[in-house]
Amino acid sequence: MIEYYFLLNLTYKQCMDYYEGKYTSVQVTEDGGKKVRFAASHLRPFISSLGVRGRFRLLLTPEHKFLRLERVA
Repeated sequence: MIEYYFLLNLTYKQCMDYYEGKYTSVQVTEDGGKKVRFAASHLRPFISSLGVRGRFRLLLTPEHKFLRLERVA
């Protein structure tokens, strides 16, 4: 299993652009400096009236297939 940790701070407006399908993917920079892209739809469970804020862990299979996205802080 592959793990990437990153911070995310999106406003509610930015989240709605993702939620409404304006963007299909999100690109983040993980703690080690590597850019990682995943489907924006995976953010939906984390959207609140403030947007999406926090530290997250992205879990992938060894073949780089999405497993899950978790808020860790």
